[in-house]
Amino acid sequence: MGLEPGLFSAVVAAPFGGIGIRIDGDALRELVYLPPGYAPQAPRDAVAQHAAAQVAAYLEDPDFAFSLPLPAVGTAHQRKVWQVISTIPRGEVLSYGEVARRIGSAPRAVGQACGANWYPLVIPCHRVTATGSIGGFARHDGGFHQQVKRWLLRHEQVAGY
Repeated sequence: MGLEPGLFSAVVAAPFGGIGIRIDGDALRELVYLPPGYAPQAPRDAVAQHAAAQVAAYLEDPDFAFSLPLPAVGTAHQRKVWQVISTIPRGEVLSYGEVARRIGSAPRAVGQACGANWYPLVIPCHRVTATGSIGGFARHDGGFHQQVKRWLLRHEQVAGY
């Protein structure tokens, strides 16, 4: 698949396709899951190189700890959800309902905040599942994005995925 020139600052190959990296100034702007067919793209600058190296390190080792500059984005509610998600250890999951109870919210609102996450992997929204099922992912209920979520959970050795 051809990419619009300048769309990503780097593209890292992943077992499920790729991860597009967008940089804004000296900080990460967004990580995007890309389906198979997108060619890897060398980082355009030092910030993209730093982000690409960390994404690649996570893909090799699910215990890798990210240390990327993340600008504050999102609503106050989204930031509360993302803060809880950031504390879920590798190998574990919480349900949308469990996250909601921790912040005094509703499961649907937690799911919406997960879908609005600009920094998947760094803020591991794949670690939030529906009670009794995998749930949606990246504002999708199936297909490619659900396959990515399953891969990430298996990569992190979460049983049952």
